[in-house]
Amino acid sequence: MIADNETFAQPSETDGELLRRIGTGDTAAFGEFYDRHSTLLFSIAVKVLGDLHEAEEVLQDAVRLVWERAPLYNPSLGKPASWAVVITRNKAIDRLRVLKRKNETIARLTQEAAADFSAATHQTPVEAFANETADLLRGALARLPGEQRLAIELAFFTGLSQTEVATQLGEPLGTIKARIRRGMLAMRDVLEEQL
Repeated sequence: MIADNETFAQPSETDGELLRRIGTGDTAAFGEFYDRHSTLLFSIAVKVLGDLHEAEEVLQDAVRLVWERAPLYNPSLGKPASWAVVITRNKAIDRLRVLKRKNETIARLTQEAAADFSAATHQTPVEAFANETADLLRGALARLPGEQRLAIELAFFTGLSQTEVATQLGEPLGTIKARIRRGMLAMRDVLEEQL
């Protein structure tokens, strides 16, 4: 049994009549229109894209738009087949632009990765390990509270003794020792998580 909006298309129906019926949700008219024009629309997509799989995707997008926009079709702007061709061509060009951007992004990322790899391969294994270790230490140090980080930086990176750090910061020696100890324990925990 055929639903009310699904009637068989008559062979003598024009594309304009089919589009009018498609605009009312008639799936049989849509099937007839698709059967008449899908080969042409697919060939246009293939010509623009040069890729069968991408052309199939474009064809699906284009005929979906024909279905959705059928109620808006204006016969004074051209024949229905020409209208569908323009929709397909525009969809194919849009897809081509997306693919071009994607390919350019992949090429850029590949070049950046190759440059990073090239830069990394100029290091000796000891240098690479030292750089990686320094990066891990900097990351762990950055996660400390400011007072602990400052005490550790002064004690280990400037060569000051803990007494000199206490004098420099105007803090009691016991406070500086406690900050450095708590900071070192916190860094150890961070580094253990990362390793």
